[in-house]
Amino acid sequence: MRKTYNINNSWNFSIAGKEESIVNIPHTWNNIDGQDGGNDYLRTIATYKKRFECPTFDADSEDVYLEFDGVNSECDVFLNENQILRHEGGYSTFRKNITEFLKSGDNDLQVTVDNRPNTKVYPQKADFTFYGGIYRDVKLIVVNKERFDLDYFGGKGIRVTASPVERYKKARVSADMWLNTGRGDVNVYILDFDNKIVCEDTVHISEKKCRSDLIINDVHLWDGIEDPYLYRLKAELVIDEEVLDEVETRFGVRDFHYHPKSGFYLNGRKYPLHGVSRHQDRKGVGNAITDEMHKEDMDLICEVGANTIRLAHYQHSQTFYDLCDERGMIVWAEIPYISEHMPDGRANTLSQMKELIIQNYNHPSIVCWGISNEITISTKDYKDMLDNHRVLNDLCHEMDKSRFTTLACYAMCGPFNKVAHITDTVSWNLYLGWYVPGLFLNDLWMRFFHFVFPNRSLGYSEYGCEGMPNLHSERPRRGDHTEEYQAIYHEYMLRCFERNPYMWATHVWNMFDFAADARNQGGEPGMNHKGLVTFDRKTKKDSFYLYKAWWSKDPFVHITSKRFKDRTSEKIVVKVYSNQNEVTLYKDGNKLETKQGRHVFEFKTTLSGDSEFMAVSGACNDKAEFRRVSRPNPEYTLTDAGDKGANWTK
Repeated sequence: MRKTYNINNSWNFSIAGKEESIVNIPHTWNNIDGQDGGNDYLRTIATYKKRFECPTFDADSEDVYLEFDGVNSECDVFLNENQILRHEGGYSTFRKNITEFLKSGDNDLQVTVDNRPNTKVYPQKADFTFYGGIYRDVKLIVVNKERFDLDYFGGKGIRVTASPVERYKKARVSADMWLNTGRGDVNVYILDFDNKIVCEDTVHISEKKCRSDLIINDVHLWDGIEDPYLYRLKAELVIDEEVLDEVETRFGVRDFHYHPKSGFYLNGRKYPLHGVSRHQDRKGVGNAITDEMHKEDMDLICEVGANTIRLAHYQHSQTFYDLCDERGMIVWAEIPYISEHMPDGRANTLSQMKELIIQNYNHPSIVCWGISNEITISTKDYKDMLDNHRVLNDLCHEMDKSRFTTLACYAMCGPFNKVAHITDTVSWNLYLGWYVPGLFLNDLWMRFFHFVFPNRSLGYSEYGCEGMPNLHSERPRRGDHTEEYQAIYHEYMLRCFERNPYMWATHVWNMFDFAADARNQGGEPGMNHKGLVTFDRKTKKDSFYLYKAWWSKDPFVHITSKRFKDRTSEKIVVKVYSNQNEVTLYKDGNKLETKQGRHVFEFKTTLSGDSEFMAVSGACNDKAEFRRVSRPNPEYTLTDAGDKGANWTK
């Protein structure tokens, strides 16, 4: 049976001209310079070396694989001075059978990692940092010579398709399995959450691919955030009455569809998709994040009440896709085909899409494959780009008939652009009310598109506004980067989506602040501050609580602008976000007023000296202190606006 060994610890790391160091995987060399601005982070070739002891295995009956879960963005791998593989693409799993290159005793492994600019591996131009390094796990896998296939685009060798039938009372489950042998049998078991077998099958192997079709009676649906129920499918390769290999995968039973006039449906019922986008990096850590960090991100996304996540702009960790399955998130998964079509990169878009689909097919959370993002920003060969999109779209449908395709269009990509009409659905990245004035333009844009293309499902893949928790204003305005304007922006957008309920999905840009080393905005170079939560995950901005008021069922009240303590005005408005229908405000222990409403409650009051305010709704309460001052606190004002606009495009 398979044995897996983690070899993350104690690698020798070196970059030309710098002293060698000892590092543990996950690791990136851009965790600091990729976040400090200047668009000058180190894009180079680095070398990782490790000496490891040959694992115990039977050379007559077993093989050894070397597996990488993520190396950005190109790498060449050498074992005992033999080049054993090359991989292009920084976000997917890849592996190699290394049995013939192994020596008894110690073995020398070298990985040359390259994140330099080029014209053939995506991404090359985008509003985020391309961290170099081996930033996900490295493993050795000992497996029988007769086994489920491990050599096809990093997959598990098993694909599970599950569909509810008979009015959601039963499920039809098909397990397609690929092996490297043409003999024996495969025993297939489906187990429920309590580890009980609910159905089983035995398939005789006559060639290197086989299929098992099973029925689950009294099926328990995977039903979004309310009930993300998961089954487990286990397949055993049996030859001469001995189990030689075994693979497992989780899956969920659900169906879904979209409608251009009424939005998204899950398991036959209307299920409006409202959620966030996510980048995978952290302050001081870069993309070399831990499982605990993944879980913290998911906990925060669940707290805000999202039911969908756009995992931008690349394949994310299997740890996070697993969390999406477990928490019931509806996921948009995509490849980093972004900003600029590179004619030399067509093959890379296809290989990255194949890896994305093959490695993630079994995740019930994923409902669509994203073809590209803002591809018209600086594309020169428009005809070649369109052709590549058609090829990718056809590839997705050929490889996966159960999901739909989508893409995210750039704001300046008009509704009549041909690229917007290739995939099954389309979404737009629009920042109307931030990069350009006029929040009302969002309503006009949606309604115009819906009027002209009433049978085309439309979504918002990105919308947002910079907000710094240390910047404040009593008269917030577009471009000031204050926490108050960010909240006003999102208040409008939430009401806008309520007025236009036909959207197939909406995704806030972004759940978390993230690094974009080419940026210089908001007084902190190297950062995109559109997150609802700060880069270090320590501060939830007011906008976080606004969305929580709209989306979450967990009772709470939140007084906004708590960090805006010093006020110059005698008359102020205390704003409260809550998902309760009634809120009472107290000032210095005295009741001011009780208001009924939805989501946003505003109380007018006066301020002289220091006052403590408390908002109460049932068992929920929140406190804030404000004080009247004679002069504005200079720390609340942005003194260096930096570059206006997304200067990463230059």
